[in-house]
Amino acid sequence: MDHEQTYDRRPRRRGRKLLIGFVVLLLVLAGLVVIADRVAASVAERTIADEVRQQVARQHAQSSPPEVEVGGFPFLTQVVDGRYERITIRMRDVQGAVQGDAISLPSLDVDARNVRASLDTLRTGQGDVVAETVNGTATISYQSLAALLDREGLTLGERNGQLAVTAPLDVLGQQLTVTGVADIVVSDEGQIALRFADLDAEGLPSAPLARTLLNNFARSISVDVPLPELPFQLTVREVLPQPQGLTVTADARDVPINSVG
Repeated sequence: MDHEQTYDRRPRRRGRKLLIGFVVLLLVLAGLVVIADRVAASVAERTIADEVRQQVARQHAQSSPPEVEVGGFPFLTQVVDGRYERITIRMRDVQGAVQGDAISLPSLDVDARNVRASLDTLRTGQGDVVAETVNGTATISYQSLAALLDREGLTLGERNGQLAVTAPLDVLGQQLTVTGVADIVVSDEGQIALRFADLDAEGLPSAPLARTLLNNFARSISVDVPLPELPFQLTVREVLPQPQGLTVTADARDVPINSVG
């Protein structure tokens, strides 16, 4: 009887070992597929980063090496389908010159969604790689804006969600500290303008001339902001003061991202 029980157990053990071996083999194969998929994605990310670097150079700008991330998994399935869920491009320390003024963008993040690129386009380099939507977020440093206004001692920053200014001003022989906020205007074409009004200064003389001098100062620091040309046909839609600088939001649709400088 014991002999029969031992005999019955052996096939089960052998079958269990075969099942475990099969599961291990599947896991190994899955791991190899994942590795191959990530390697292919890394190659694509490096290629896109090189293209972005060339675009930045063509615009006579500088930045730290772009960081590119191709979203969605698996990547190889997206290659075959010719449609990529998301491509994210991050640039830091972007410097560009516009009309002789240096504009500093500590950060510029670009998010392209539903990117269409056929396998033939990728293989031959011919044809467009088109993003259905592109959204960009950039930061303009307050130091760059203050340098643009070119007033000694003037500082800018965020206060209660507004762009605040503090500056020394000589009014009728008195050295006063001017404070106030700016209206940020974004045109339909995406141009940014700063308009200072309702400035005040503690101890301002009551003479009408003193108020006139203050109003003239407000007009002198109200300027158009010369933004460098943004990549991928991005158009500015909104500008919000944040503690780290002015946050600029831009977007575009149906953009050929491999040919737009």
